[in-house]
Amino acid sequence: MIVGEKNIGTPDRIIRILIGFILIVAAVLNMVTAPWSYLVALIGLVLIGTGIFRTCLLYSILGFSTMEKDLS
Repeated sequence: MIVGEKNIGTPDRIIRILIGFILIVAAVLNMVTAPWSYLVALIGLVLIGTGIFRTCLLYSILGFSTMEKDLS
């Protein structure tokens, strides 16, 4: 698998974006204490970014993909 190649399928994408949004909201609303809030917000941004661009570096390194198989 090539690094930068799309490897995130639709269900995985939706889950990543939703969890990322929830983490950012939790950090902004001070639901997480100060030193950890930055880490939580960063993880949320990474999840949203990987969901939008449909590419996960860890998936690429491990040779894993949740993209639907092309049956044609």
